[in-house]
Amino acid sequence: MQGTVTVIKLVAVFAAATMLGRWFQDEIKMSAVRKEPWHKPYLSLPGLIILAVMFLLPVLIWIIKSSK
Repeated sequence: MQGTVTVIKLVAVFAAATMLGRWFQDEIKMSAVRKEPWHKPYLSLPGLIILAVMFLLPVLIWIIKSSK
């Protein structure tokens, strides 16, 4: 039972990451069609979420490791 819960959690995280990645890819494509600057997709909601996770994840890992 414990293994099943772990698999469900992993699948949920993978599905969320896939949806966010596709959303960001759509923003990149729309930005290219509109001939906007290269940085414009990074200022959209999915881009900001990705940037926040990218910068906050190492900090969270550091905090968890230092608290032990």
